[in-house]
Amino acid sequence: MGTPNVYPTGVTVYNPEKAYSGYTLMVGAGLGAILIDMNGNVIRNWKDFQGFPNKMLPGGYIMGSLGRRNSDFGYQDMSDVTQIDWDGNIVWSFNKKEYFEEGDKKYWIARQHHDYQREGNPVGYYVPGMEPKVDGGKTLILCHEDLYNHKISDKRLLDDCIIEVDWEGNIIWKWNVSDHFRELGFSEQQKNVLFRNPNYHHNGGGQSDWMHINCASYLGPNKWYDQGDERFHPDNIIWDSREANILAIISHETGKIVWKMGPDFTESRELRMIGQIIGMHHAHMIPQGLPGAGNILIFDNGGYAGYGFPSRTSKDGTKTDLRDHSRVLEINPITLELVWSFTGDTWGGMNPMVSKPKFYSPLISSAQRLPNGNTLVTEGCFTRIFEVTPEKELVWEFVAPFDLNPQQIYRAYRYPYEYVPQVPKPVETEIKQLDNKKFRVPGAASGEITDVVTVAGTWGWPGKVDACVTEDNAPF
Repeated sequence: MGTPNVYPTGVTVYNPEKAYSGYTLMVGAGLGAILIDMNGNVIRNWKDFQGFPNKMLPGGYIMGSLGRRNSDFGYQDMSDVTQIDWDGNIVWSFNKKEYFEEGDKKYWIARQHHDYQREGNPVGYYVPGMEPKVDGGKTLILCHEDLYNHKISDKRLLDDCIIEVDWEGNIIWKWNVSDHFRELGFSEQQKNVLFRNPNYHHNGGGQSDWMHINCASYLGPNKWYDQGDERFHPDNIIWDSREANILAIISHETGKIVWKMGPDFTESRELRMIGQIIGMHHAHMIPQGLPGAGNILIFDNGGYAGYGFPSRTSKDGTKTDLRDHSRVLEINPITLELVWSFTGDTWGGMNPMVSKPKFYSPLISSAQRLPNGNTLVTEGCFTRIFEVTPEKELVWEFVAPFDLNPQQIYRAYRYPYEYVPQVPKPVETEIKQLDNKKFRVPGAASGEITDVVTVAGTWGWPGKVDACVTEDNAPF
């Protein structure tokens, strides 16, 4: 949907009886980490403490980064992964992955991007009984690495690697996606396209972000492993690739891919029923102790991504899969059954072609399962964060009122009040949803129709109009 030029911001809906109340942490581009309550009051802003993303630990600790690498030398590289206390004091920091001499600067850098996890919690958001460690433990970090791999391309690759770092800053485990190229399931056509153009960027002197992995988390304890399926060992790691339309689970022990969806979503009837997942973000297994535990939760962005055949919309075979709306998907990883989903259809419209784009973020974004069964969704490109029930009822909505640069929210998380003992529990004030048909700015007419002329012989409105585009419901 085209965004109107004038619209309310801040919290626009809040149902205290149905929402999972707590604090919401987000990174405000150009502002740093921002913590708000359920009515949108800013509890604290940690200025310029960037997060890719920011996360909270029990006791009011915040995780993020002190800076971002100059794009003349690198692409989406954060300088470090750092833990601060409530007052901004550094408690722990890691940056000693790579050492660079760039311009007049010499420095260590973590090259972290998109995700990380602290031991004790597999996913980085609140799970009852799974508290991340605040004064020890290892940290899982998604990083970048420059390399050449002529089995993939003759171009310089921006490779994704996942590392584990202990509390003392030692790298104790490492995995590179390029080492597992043959396991990714690319067709010969896709390999040919990748070789010619593995998603080339001018940043950093020219490098190719061929996979663009944007999440990495542990599976954690789960029923599938308890039932004997070794693919779902709690230490195994799930990630997704925005550029290749792949989500996969890797064995922590062997590094091999043990479970995968994509890039081809026509391989089976189950995958065809799900439909092509495009440009996804934040794929993770819902942790044990939350409703839907063991299922995979995904923000399926849409937009464009993937490698394939050149066409009228893809001159070189890159970004071949297209869709103009987003979906949140919950998938059983054993049966590949679509357990739950959310699309813009929920908010209604002329037909699905019109209503589905009402929910659309082609980049960034996330979905979090809450303890009461609700789902917190970050529609990042439009700075909207909202909470819906399993029945898809909107019970909380927030549109960022901040002056951001750029105007986006990468990812947001909801945490319980107990995570912040430094401040008293805030007052919760219900905010009822406005009736858009009656919402007016000062000076606007009421919209009431009073001067009506009846025309003789008219048939009356039939109540249904056939659109020029059919729905996807053919009986064959």
